Amino acid sequence: MFRLKSGLALPLSALCLASTNAAAQDRITTPPAATAHPSLWPAAHWPWRSDPAMEARIRSLLTSMSIEEKVGQILQADIASVTPEDVRRYHLGAVLNGGNAGPGGDDYAPPAQWLKLANAFYDASMDTSAGGHAIPVMWGTDAVHGHSNIIGATLFPHNSALGAAHDPALIRRIAAATAIEVRVTGIDWTFAPTITVPQDTRWGRAFEGYSSDPALVASYAGPFIEGLQGRPNSGPILAGPHVIATAKHFLADGGTAQGRDQGDAQISEEKLRDIHGTPYVAAINAGVLSIMASFSSWNGEKMTGNHSMLTDVLKKRMDFGGLVVSDWNAHGQVAGCSNASCPRAITAGIDMLMAPDSWKALYTSLNAQARDGTLPMTRLDEAVASVLRVKMRAGLFEAGRPSSRPYAGRFDLLGAPDHRAIAREAVRKSLVLLKNAGNILPLAPGSRILVAGDGADDVARQSGGWTLSWQGTGLSPAMFPGATTLWQGLRKAAADAGGQATFSPDGSFTGPRPDAAIVIFGETPYAEFQGDISSLRLKPDQRAPLETMRQLKAQGIPVIAVMLTGRPLWTNPELNTADAFVMAWLPGSEGGGVADMLLRPAQGPARNFVGRLPFAWPATARPDGPLLFPLGYGLTGKEPGGLKKLSEEARVAEDIASADIYLNKGIAGPGWSLEMRDSAGSTRITTVPAVSAGGRVIVAATDHIVQEGARRFTITGQGAASVAITSQDATDLSRQTNGEMLLVATLRIDQAPAMPVRIAMGSGAGVAYVDAGKLAGLPIGQWRRIGVPLKCFRAGGADLAKVNMPFALETSGPASLSLAEVKLGMEADTTLACAKD
Repeated sequence: MFRLKSGLALPLSALCLASTNAAAQDRITTPPAATAHPSLWPAAHWPWRSDPAMEARIRSLLTSMSIEEKVGQILQADIASVTPEDVRRYHLGAVLNGGNAGPGGDDYAPPAQWLKLANAFYDASMDTSAGGHAIPVMWGTDAVHGHSNIIGATLFPHNSALGAAHDPALIRRIAAATAIEVRVTGIDWTFAPTITVPQDTRWGRAFEGYSSDPALVASYAGPFIEGLQGRPNSGPILAGPHVIATAKHFLADGGTAQGRDQGDAQISEEKLRDIHGTPYVAAINAGVLSIMASFSSWNGEKMTGNHSMLTDVLKKRMDFGGLVVSDWNAHGQVAGCSNASCPRAITAGIDMLMAPDSWKALYTSLNAQARDGTLPMTRLDEAVASVLRVKMRAGLFEAGRPSSRPYAGRFDLLGAPDHRAIAREAVRKSLVLLKNAGNILPLAPGSRILVAGDGADDVARQSGGWTLSWQGTGLSPAMFPGATTLWQGLRKAAADAGGQATFSPDGSFTGPRPDAAIVIFGETPYAEFQGDISSLRLKPDQRAPLETMRQLKAQGIPVIAVMLTGRPLWTNPELNTADAFVMAWLPGSEGGGVADMLLRPAQGPARNFVGRLPFAWPATARPDGPLLFPLGYGLTGKEPGGLKKLSEEARVAEDIASADIYLNKGIAGPGWSLEMRDSAGSTRITTVPAVSAGGRVIVAATDHIVQEGARRFTITGQGAASVAITSQDATDLSRQTNGEMLLVATLRIDQAPAMPVRIAMGSGAGVAYVDAGKLAGLPIGQWRRIGVPLKCFRAGGADLAKVNMPFALETSGPASLSLAEVKLGMEADTTLACAKD
């Protein structure tokens, strides 16, 4: 799910949405639909028995509900943008907490505050003092590797790690433990499991997928859903230790071209079915009560608006009888739609629109569209019935206040010992041994061990994205009570085995030479789209531990490399240098599981490695290059484990995800987002053509050097509107500011701006602007490089040590311009002057 909390909104004025949305939509050409052929798809078996009494109850409610109540039931708002009073007034069917949302605006609120807010939302939904029906609200959360938004919860390994375990029974136990911890906080719905089948691990969400093998993913789907929901027809879900589950994202989110998040799966219907559709048969057979439609497209058609897939295949052919929910403002990406208006998503088969901050505008437009027939009443009733049916099967109408339900308020169950034991077992089973020269592992009892590397003593690093915050960044050790870092686990295991361990991040040491060194390295946390990369290699700032390994080896010390990552990456230099290489994935809060496998206990036999690769391992950094280790590879530790010398040629250019390149050929570089902004908010650009949330800005592809090598932005009407490049993570540009470094934008003026233009850089803590006038000196229709000295932004008050908006261009009147590239550089055709003191 997409979660944006940038805090970077530029000043924008109010405007009438209705007329501008209509005008903007008129300019967008709807592409021909990518149509599925339902007869080609397998039929699943929906296991929930029909309940005549429930259906009669639903019909009775639909007959007496107002249009306003019906519309409210199919909307889901983020808790950062909705109040309990809003739930009461607008009859909202559901709320959710985004990756950076918490009670009272506190992402890290203690568990009791989450339960208190759950009560408040529930009470509001049941308040009929102003009329209407008492229909309990649902609360959805991304409990994707444990109840990972909550401080103190058990953090299980991410899905790519669990795929290595090849253990469906373990998956069921993990889901059951997660469900209990979710219930502690009064929440009743999780957006899990993710049953994507990633085909290109450059995708920043690859770690959310169990495997590139659809059969392995399908073997996990049913057990995980049963662990969360229990078995169908065994009584109300909320009467036991269960929550509503969600299979996501339907369909082919893991099959997009070049691994681009929210991109386009340009594949045949047969591949769509056989690779990406296979796990959904298992999910439906297990009775999953909700399925989330994907942000992504199939052959140019957004899934959220694809009737043939959502209705003809999923609901009819595959017999899904639950609730189809959209992703975070995904409806705004459907052709002909905006965040504020999208009847097409409902008519396509969406039953509930996840409209985190756009719900109120949608409420208004959907009410009007239901009245004028744009949204047929029969389809609205079908969607509402799906919502009510899920709530009734969950037992939500009879469950009472969240705090009165089983397990609620049992805060001792968050991070409970038996849950942590399951997580530690999962860590052990997911580790994959790729090299073990001389059978150095496991290390002998009594060994003197040096632990090094920048990932050794950091729970956030070993837990990855979707950990307390959306991207898993900005976290401190105090936020992980009860968790164990890899270093802490190794220190204890060494001591228990009669040896000792010393921690030195850079590998330096004094005294006796260690018997072995364990160097922990790998990726830093990321989540969706921020984790997209252009080649299968570590970023430059993640490669420093390699030099540590080499220095230790030069001193004759055996080296064990432990890699923290959500996906296989090209690591030939590390594989060559280390004596042993262990893929630890993103193990979560129970770092002791790594030590269990690396060190032989003082008493009893050593454990054998059982993890096997759920994705093939690349021999080069090229995504289409040769393979080094196949799917399913993994040593046990007993067989000879050496490797021949590997080539250290990456065979790719350095990633354009350089900190100094933000936009290339009109596309935001990995880790960056290109957005349009107007008074209705920001809209991330993933496909073109597209329109901003308020309809003021329209983007289309245009040519620069190569076909569609740039993006053209047309701004209409009055009031501030902008184009911006942002990131969730801050970038330190303070070094580049010392000197004459420029922010360089390669742009073309297509229509002279009617009002002055400003170029901005900064962060949520402060944005600095440089006046660009009306760019009057630039010739119309010709490409030019415009430079702004970084020192201008520093002088304007921007903190250049923490930049997460390196570029924005704002104006308050009509204009049309095209952007091809934005980067840091030393040369420009025109350099703007800093503001005078």
